[in-house]
Amino acid sequence: MRTALAQTRFKTADFEFNYGQIIEKIENTDCDLIIFPDYDLEETGGKDLVYDEKCLEAESLMYEKIAAKNYDKAVLIGNILIQNGEISISDDGFFVIYGKNVYVDEIYRDDVICDLYVLAKNKYFVLNSYNDFVESINSRNDFIYVNAVGMADENVYAGGSFAKNRENELVLMMPVCETDCQVVDFENKIEFIEEPVEELVYKVTTFGLKEYCENTGFKKVVLGLSGGIDSALTAVLAARAIGPENVLGILMPSMYSSEGSITDSVKLAQILGIKTEKHSITPLFDNFMEKVGHELKGDLAEENLQARLRALILMFFSNRDNRLLLSTGNKSEIAMGFGTLYGDMAGGMNLICDLTKTNVYKLSNYINRDYEIIPQEIIDKAPSAELHPGQKDQDRLPEYAVLDDIIEMYIEQNKPFDEIAEKYGENLVQDTIKKIYRAQFKRRQACLGIRLTERAFCSNVDLPVVQRFY
Repeated sequence: MRTALAQTRFKTADFEFNYGQIIEKIENTDCDLIIFPDYDLEETGGKDLVYDEKCLEAESLMYEKIAAKNYDKAVLIGNILIQNGEISISDDGFFVIYGKNVYVDEIYRDDVICDLYVLAKNKYFVLNSYNDFVESINSRNDFIYVNAVGMADENVYAGGSFAKNRENELVLMMPVCETDCQVVDFENKIEFIEEPVEELVYKVTTFGLKEYCENTGFKKVVLGLSGGIDSALTAVLAARAIGPENVLGILMPSMYSSEGSITDSVKLAQILGIKTEKHSITPLFDNFMEKVGHELKGDLAEENLQARLRALILMFFSNRDNRLLLSTGNKSEIAMGFGTLYGDMAGGMNLICDLTKTNVYKLSNYINRDYEIIPQEIIDKAPSAELHPGQKDQDRLPEYAVLDDIIEMYIEQNKPFDEIAEKYGENLVQDTIKKIYRAQFKRRQACLGIRLTERAFCSNVDLPVVQRFY
């Protein structure tokens, strides 16, 4: 049985688009059986759309339209078989296709005996999980894992479909964040190709923004360029995703801004080829304090005012030019509440919200591996919000290497308090976790972001806002 694996790009509830993707691959692939990713609405980001009967009817109609073509090959879409003009779903997961026993499931079971095992479960991308997943499949049958390519809110389905033979030898690997369709040769053993983690993150974040813009109708983006590493990295990812001509960077210096915040941002923009505008917030700040604040105290209210004035400018350009506003806070800052509501947290999408500061630097250095894209001055400077004279992030936060390890252990790995405290001390860990909880009310109001870990603040972490334990 000549079998093809079709790693297909699906869009949530866009049945016309998905139908076209499926038909194109069916009609251009010479095979007996073609296997597509699961397209159950719930499994591809439909959420409460599964309660919309009209939407479910449209999904059923898509399958019926495919069946009506009456192709001379079997079509497997998840656990739905379309053959000889008929649609069938197996109660026990087994299908007989051209005399072969084909088993389809959402999980892998090593006690199933069949001719072909199909694992049809769309998996969202998670850092450092792919290699372990491939190795976890100890195949005793010819095996195919098929994953969609697409975006479902914060989750990115990044493809990476693969096939193994009954000797557990890898015979096919498909790329990340690209559609692909190949006939599987179960006799053709290949070597596992491991991509650098940073390359995978680069692909997933840029694909995620491109997919988000295409699905929501945005063609252009805007972001604030502060001269810092977070906005610089976001600008690089945006330029790669949708083209530098569609990216606008706004420079908004204040009375506390260093010269480098401007010169470094300009240099970055010139390298990337993105457009910039410069608008100082100092006159706005002075006018506000004269008319409303009346007295300069150098306190938190004045710091937050600066951030909110910048958001005011950014939102103006977002509305005026129909640009998606990109927020630029990293996971470390988001964990600590190191951001201003309706200020630097404003935006419609955040590409780096699930990257700790440590990983922001790793990705930035990876991008610069061959030649300078992000100016080295930006990478080398001490992180600062520049909201008062001489401010540095480390004035209020632990060293990022320590902070990020605590965040990863507590949030991402669910390590117990005592284990983390044994490594870093009870007081520091207690204070860090307390800040994580105290900032939860801000995260409830944060914009959509791209998930890169199993437990991300934008998905799968649900801390109570009201609690008295920490």
